[in-house]
Amino acid sequence: MKLVTVLAALSGALAVAAGAFGAHGATGQAAEWLRTGGQYQLIHAVAALVAVRMGMRRSPWLFVGGAGLFAGTLYLMALGLPHWLGAITPIGGAALIAGWICLAVGAARAKP
Repeated sequence: MKLVTVLAALSGALAVAAGAFGAHGATGQAAEWLRTGGQYQLIHAVAALVAVRMGMRRSPWLFVGGAGLFAGTLYLMALGLPHWLGAITPIGGAALIAGWICLAVGAARAKP
């Protein structure tokens, strides 16, 4: 779990940087992609850290990996890479949803 904690912390740092660049350095669609990616990535970095703290095993990885795919494809498009990368973005979103479902199931099964 140490690795996923480190990755979640780095993910949070990258999210802040992307959001700041989206707010202050980019314009148009690129700015929107950076802000959206940053928002989702930051929320899920925190969610991964909470899930680790709760002793969950799958959801932290789904949060970090899903955020990486979701936000990463948006960041790459904002930096000028081909827009077909947007077809990958929903895979990251599906991983984020799966992370929340795993967290809910794990919490429901946890002993009080």
